[in-house]
Amino acid sequence: MAATRLIALHVNKDKGASASMHERIDYSQNPEKTENGELITSYACQPDTAAEEFLLSRRQYKEATGREYRGDIIAYQIRQSFKPGEITPEDANKMGYELAMRFTKGRHAFIVATHTDKAHIHNHIIFNSIDLDNTHKFKNFFFSGIALQRLSDVLCFEHGYSIIQRKPYAERIKRTTYPKRHTIRSELEAVIAGVLKKKPKNLETFLNLLSQEGYEIKRGKRIAVKGRAQKRFIRLDSLHDGFRTQDLMNLLEGAQKSHSVVETTSKRPKIDLLIDLQDKIQQGKGIGYQRWVKVYNLKQMAKVLLFLQENDIHDYGQLERLSKEAAERTDHLLSGIKQKEARMQEIKELRTHIINYSKTRDTYTAYRKAGYSRKFFEAHRDEITLHKAAKDAFDQLGLKKIPKVAELNEEFTHLAREKNAEYAEYRKERDRMRDLVNARKNAEMILEEQRGTVASMDTKQIK
Repeated sequence: MAATRLIALHVNKDKGASASMHERIDYSQNPEKTENGELITSYACQPDTAAEEFLLSRRQYKEATGREYRGDIIAYQIRQSFKPGEITPEDANKMGYELAMRFTKGRHAFIVATHTDKAHIHNHIIFNSIDLDNTHKFKNFFFSGIALQRLSDVLCFEHGYSIIQRKPYAERIKRTTYPKRHTIRSELEAVIAGVLKKKPKNLETFLNLLSQEGYEIKRGKRIAVKGRAQKRFIRLDSLHDGFRTQDLMNLLEGAQKSHSVVETTSKRPKIDLLIDLQDKIQQGKGIGYQRWVKVYNLKQMAKVLLFLQENDIHDYGQLERLSKEAAERTDHLLSGIKQKEARMQEIKELRTHIINYSKTRDTYTAYRKAGYSRKFFEAHRDEITLHKAAKDAFDQLGLKKIPKVAELNEEFTHLAREKNAEYAEYRKERDRMRDLVNARKNAEMILEEQRGTVASMDTKQIK
């Protein structure tokens, strides 16, 4: 089974045709990916001089036809990826050579470089946009990608390999999420996440740690950083949520607050439940364990009394009422935090749909004007699918008017601040609730033991 893709290779930004051509061909012929060049074949050109030959044909095309070479397409590339474990690298290279020969009908020079650095063996086929006679250019027709895939399937069938089974449109699963592309910003965010694991005390300490990672810091109204491989500074405010300046300040401030809360609670003696000595005796525990339990219970009773005095609690009814109120307060805070998290997730998804809707609106308008043409749909499947997914999301949310992304970003930041503040309060209230509940249960056990002692004394007096 082989998946194919036809790609027009353009002149890279800030580079000329020669530099761009050499860069693309050099990458395809990387010795580390092609078994030291053993998996490279060519037609009507030499692999070592393919870039120069392709560039020469561009100049000869102008001389032969008198036409200017318009546009920035320098060549075309076919990517052919095979199912892991189904084909050998040598056979994959032969398949790539045959595919290129049939697709170009032998009219264009090409090289075939088979890469084995991934789990799936794949070919990089680069063919010249000018034909061998230097009189015509390759015509990238409307359904060339589909024709390429069908030709690849035919070759797989002829050589005994599996082919991609196409499902009817109604049975296909719509794809609405796509893997994130690796960018300089994503790399920066990964470095920031690593620096945050070192738990810096404040923003200045954080920036110092970031500079130790090789980033140049530009301080000012808006903080910007630049790594070794970057040409320009990147503002922190241009990164994703959680990595912007205000988000980092909130996170560091929240960490300091939570740290102080932890220190405060750690200084207060923790109240644990008393151990039921009678139950342990029935389980056959030894005398040494019984002696330890008595000492342990005395310590816990002392902690309970100290806790009751610190919180000005004078009777069991007050303790019971406070423990119930603390439990309700904790549940209320947790419910509010979950609601905010749900809304923040909803904003993230909605923001993605709005961006996709905006990017694909023109394509979908053209699709509608074309009378919902099947051919047009096949040519713009991904864009139309994203547009429909966005519209479905808007309908499910009952949106009459699409909100602005800036407004959603502002709401997200506001919710994040409230959630961080509530979560710090929730942890504090949760610890207090546990102390109250344990103190109430311990008090119940103490009162039960007292009742049992009084009852046994009354029985003795009656006897």
